[in-house]
Amino acid sequence: MRAGARRIEAASFVSPKAVPSMAGAAEVVAQLREALDEEVRPVVTALVPNVRGAADALEAGVDELTVTVAASAVYNEKNVRRTIEESLSEIAQVVDLARESTPVDVVISCAFGSPYEEEILPADVADLARRVVEAGAAALTLADTTGVATPLRIGEVLDAVVAAVGEAPASPGGRLGLHLHETRGTAMANAFAGLELGISRFDTSIGGLGGSPFAPGAGGNLATEDFAAFLAAMGIETGLDQTRLLEAARLAERLVGHDLASRVRTPLAS
Repeated sequence: MRAGARRIEAASFVSPKAVPSMAGAAEVVAQLREALDEEVRPVVTALVPNVRGAADALEAGVDELTVTVAASAVYNEKNVRRTIEESLSEIAQVVDLARESTPVDVVISCAFGSPYEEEILPADVADLARRVVEAGAAALTLADTTGVATPLRIGEVLDAVVAAVGEAPASPGGRLGLHLHETRGTAMANAFAGLELGISRFDTSIGGLGGSPFAPGAGGNLATEDFAAFLAAMGIETGLDQTRLLEAARLAERLVGHDLASRVRTPLAS
């Protein structure tokens, strides 16, 4: 927050029985709210798996909801224990619950490849994107969950999705975004491909934290501090303080007890 982030995904409102490590989401949001600067208040978002999680997140006072559906039928079953059709129905219910007061960003997982199916076709991702938008999603994020995307495939999928939803990536509000993983060390190249095609909204994580238990071998997300440094070097203003991002990354390392994957390693004064 002190680094200048304007949007923070703070917690996941999932069942603590299903994912014990994500217990206490409401408490996390409450403490974050207490710490926020009233003059520069970032949007606080939360990941929710279903209507119950959405209700809990809304009660906790989040500003935006994120919900997922996978382009891979097998991954979707493993991740949320639903078929794709059941997930689309749940998304419609979450959108209805949130109504116009709380935007819902739908993340399409495995949009560029799956650990289970041989290939995920851009046309299939585009059709799913169209249905998500028709369900009322305020934003749409395409996720390279397995980290197998290439700049070429980024372009192919974005072209198909843009044609299906009927708008350019750089449209007002930035409806389209990218969520990239570093499994093969290509997240930065894929992010640049997205930038070249007009994408201006990217999911990143401090220190490159992230991954998925249902995508064997998948790396973490593109590190926030790495991407911020890359953009700054290209003369693109982000409003982020690189020194404070590095401080946050080092704190994250202490919290998890091991080195993280970010590549920006400028020593900090003690």
